[in-house]
Order: sequence, then structure tokens, then C-alpha cells
Amino acid sequence: MRLNMADLPFHDTADFADADRGFIARLSPAVITAADGRVVWDNDSYDFLQRDCPATAHPSLWRQGELCARQGLYEVTDGVYQVRGLDLSNMTLVEGEHGVVVIDPLASIECATAALRLYRAHRGDRPVTGVLYTGARPDHFGGVRGVTGGGVPILAPAGFMEHAVTENVYAGPAMTRRAVYMYGPALSRSPEGQIGAGMGMTVSTGTLSLIPPTAEIARTGQEETLDGIRMIFQLTPDTGMNVLLPGHRALCLADHATHTQHDALPLRGAAVRDARAWSRSLTETLARYTADVAFAAHHWPTWGRDRVEDLLGRQRDLYAYLHDQTLRLLNRGLTGPEIAEALHLPPELEQSWHTHGYAGAAGHHVKAVYQRYLGWFDGNPAHLWEHPPRESAVRYVECLGGGSAVVAFARRYIDENDLRFAAQLLNHAVFADEGNKEARDLLAEVYTRLGHGAENATWRNCYLMGALELADGIVPATVETASPDFFAALTVEQIFDSLAIRVNGPRAWHERLTIDWHLTDLGERHRTTLSNGALIQQANPADETADLTLRLTKAQLAGLLAGKGVEAVHREGDTAVLRRLVAVLDRPVPDFSIVTA
Repeated sequence: MRLNMADLPFHDTADFADADRGFIARLSPAVITAADGRVVWDNDSYDFLQRDCPATAHPSLWRQGELCARQGLYEVTDGVYQVRGLDLSNMTLVEGEHGVVVIDPLASIECATAALRLYRAHRGDRPVTGVLYTGARPDHFGGVRGVTGGGVPILAPAGFMEHAVTENVYAGPAMTRRAVYMYGPALSRSPEGQIGAGMGMTVSTGTLSLIPPTAEIARTGQEETLDGIRMIFQLTPDTGMNVLLPGHRALCLADHATHTQHDALPLRGAAVRDARAWSRSLTETLARYTADVAFAAHHWPTWGRDRVEDLLGRQRDLYAYLHDQTLRLLNRGLTGPEIAEALHLPPELEQSWHTHGYAGAAGHHVKAVYQRYLGWFDGNPAHLWEHPPRESAVRYVECLGGGSAVVAFARRYIDENDLRFAAQLLNHAVFADEGNKEARDLLAEVYTRLGHGAENATWRNCYLMGALELADGIVPATVETASPDFFAALTVEQIFDSLAIRVNGPRAWHERLTIDWHLTDLGERHRTTLSNGALIQQANPADETADLTLRLTKAQLAGLLAGKGVEAVHREGDTAVLRRLVAVLDRPVPDFSIVTA
């Protein structure tokens, strides 16, 4: 049974004591700007969370916002410090023999610079002697150039570069667009607007950077020493790693176990994460590591061996329960949405704040597990070949008697407080006729009410961004994932992959061309063949004549594909071939519509 509002465990205030423990100093004002004066982080804008929870917010989410909005430098244990509240993630600093090792240098250069400056103001001007990336998402590495220019050991889990680059390049434009809804950067910071993102307050909008790791952690149990600090590693699912600091009896849990449900499939999109593997990995953490304090890349630490084990145990049980119960119910014939509606967490988990769905949610996990095993099709032939959304909407609205009739039905459901179905009806009305202002305005009102009632921060932001877009139009993305560091980190194979994704298939149906690319600085030879609308690549091809042969460096290749520097490239063959290839390439649409057709 899901908890009623009155049954929420507000009597449990241990998180507030933990969030304040070890406090040293705040950044004041907590406003960080880029070189051009643009504000990339403003934690002071969340000061309103110090008031009582209003009717426009779920009390549980308001509580999470209060905790995540705490910012400053904190001591975790002797020699281990964290800067929290200056980005979506935390920066952890471990003092060594000669300097300090940084774990997870935040998501942008500007925020990382400010965090390191705050640490040094109170702990001395210690040089950075090493960096750890505990995960392959930008909030674990994007600020690295704010703490070092390189020349120090940088450790990351095996497969880091593949995941860090491909997730942000291959589907980067679509993910970035959807992230606008997930994080709500255009929403006001207010009781009516954005009050957090579950894992933290939001993502900073500064400069993204990436320095490739100097070494990868290849196995669980691997030990390394940086600046005299002994570290024992555990590889975790989704290209992550935990770090035990035995000399400090402290365990870094990265994203592995935080004070929320993690998201098996974030709303911005990603490859589906394996809830079963996540749970089993937490079992391994419990079995292998003992610590007096656990800290993570998000939220606040947990002190006391028993409390650390309780946190890990309940998080383990959470993901195992969601995985296994989803499979039990899908094997009884329920679909993903039906399971999400039917599945309830055990009372002990419902009474634990850290298992609540502030970033991920039980419904996210259920549908992600279903998708992982059975895919998008639920087995019902009626869903096998449906019309796309706009065409379906036109027909539904016609069946219901036109746009005005749909709006009238929606008002009836709103009066009955069935906001979910009112949103479905009004969505059809808007998709059938974008100019139906009455439907747009009413749908915006419904989205606003749904957002204000959501416990999950990303749901709230999505609903409120939908309302904003209906009223004011498309809000462009503010975070740029296609940074120069990302492109420099791409392998040649990944560069051609990113090119193949942009080929407009129908436009290229009747083109056939072959280009050989000799990368003189890498000593590599690649061939790309455009055939039947597909760009096929091959490394070290057979010695056959190509339509065009180019001899160039990797840097020149990146410039050439951006339309620059073709004159400096040595060419043999038909130079018009390159123009023909460029002519069939699409540019991504970074600001496509979401709540209108």
C-alpha cells in the first residue's frame, strides 16, 4: 500500500543532522559566473526552501530540496572533505602526503574552480595530485579542467571513455533537449517552479571539459596508491566504481547508493540499466567492504557502521524487489504500465527516506525492467501498427466530437480530480490542433497541478516545463555537451559513427561513393562507403581503388567534417565526392517540439 501524506516518516530527522555534520564554511554568495559574466550556478536562488512547504509542492520533495540545497565545505572524516551544493554532484577531496586527490570534479569548469578555491581557503593551497572519475556521466568529470590541466594521475573505471563519449555524442542532441524537461533550467526557482532535481538541485550550465584517464580500474579488488593514499576499488554497473579508503575507514559509493532511488532509465534517455546487476553489486559491496562512514557523488554522508550497512542493505533490497516483482508480474501477463500501477514497495522500504523516488522512481524502474526484457511491444496486436501521435490524435478528437468536445470532457475529469486522464485527452486535442488555445491553456493548467503534486523532482520539472512550453514556446537547451574535449576524445571509429548517424537515408539512396582516410599521425587507414543510404566504415581495408583518398591528421579530420581546413588536406581522386557526402548529411535539431506535434 502506498503511503498517505500523513504516513510519511517526518519523525525521522537523521538526514538533517547528517547533512549539517562537519560543516566548515559556505560559499557566500553562492553564485558562480563564467568568464563572460554569465551565471552558471546560483544556489542562493533556493533560499526559499527555508520556509514551510506550500501547497504547490509535495512535502517529501520539499524536504529533499531543503537537504540538497545545503552548500559549503564539510569534513567527512579526518583528511576527507566534501564541497556540496555547488553543482548537481559533490566534489570530494582526500588529503595525501603532498597535496589533495579530487574525487568527481563536478560538472563544469567554473563550479569546480570555485569548489577547489573554497577548500583551499580553509585547508591551505594544496596542489591537486590526482583525480578520480567514479562514473561516466558529465557530473563526475565535466569540471576536471577546473582542478587540473593534466599531468597528474587520473583514474576511471574500465570502459569510461567509450561510455562518456558515446552517450553524449551519438544521442546527444535528443538527450540534451529532453534534459531541459528533466532539470527545468527555464523554470523559476520558487515554490511554484523548480525546487530541485532529486540527486541535487540542478546541473550547472558552465563549461564542460574532459581529460582522458591515465589509467583504468579493470577489476574489483584492484588496489592503487595516489599521493600516499591507499585505495581499493569495486567496479559497479553502468561504468561506475566505488572506492574504499582503508586508512580513513571511509567508503565512496559514487552513484551506487544515495539518498534516493536511482534511475534505471532517466527521463532524458539512456541505455537501460540492469536493476538485477545493481542489486547484486550492492550485495558485493556489503560483503567486501566495512567502513565507519559512507559518502557519495550526491547528497550527504552516512556515519556509523550499522547505519552504512542498513543503507546498503535497503538499497540492495529495493532494486532486487523492483526487478523480481516486475518479472513476476510480466510473466502473469501484465504490461509495463500495468505493473507500474500495481506494484507497491514493502512497508520498511516505504518508511526509508532514501528509497523514495526523487530522481528515479518505482514506475521508472518497472518500465525500464520491462523494456530490458521484452522491449516496446506489449504483445497486443492493436499496438503493433498504431498511427503516430498526431494522426492518432486527429482521429480521437474526431471520434469524440471535435476539439471543443474534448476540452469539455477534460474539464469534467479535472472536476473529478482525474488529472491523469484529463492530460491524455487534452494532449490529443493539442496534437490534433496546435492552434486550439483553450486546449493548450487547460493542458498547461493540468500539467502545473500534476507537477505541484509530484514527489519526484524530475517528474515535477517535466510537467512544469510542459506547461511553460505550451504557454511560451520552446525553451532552448542551455547545456552544451558537444565540447571540444569530447570531440578530441573520440576515436576515429566513433567519429565515423557520429557521421553515419547524420546521413539522410532517403536523400542518399542513389549515392554510392568510397573514401579512403589515411590518418598520418595515427598510422591508421579507414574506408567509408556510402551505399543504399548507409555509411559503412572499415579499418585497414583491402588495397582497392577508392573514389577519393585523403591523407590527414585526426585533428584535420575533425575540422574537415566541420567544414574547415579542406585546403590543407592532401587529396587524390575525385574531390567532388567529399561534397556529395556532405550534401546528404543532416544537422541535428536541438530544439524540437515535445508537447506539440
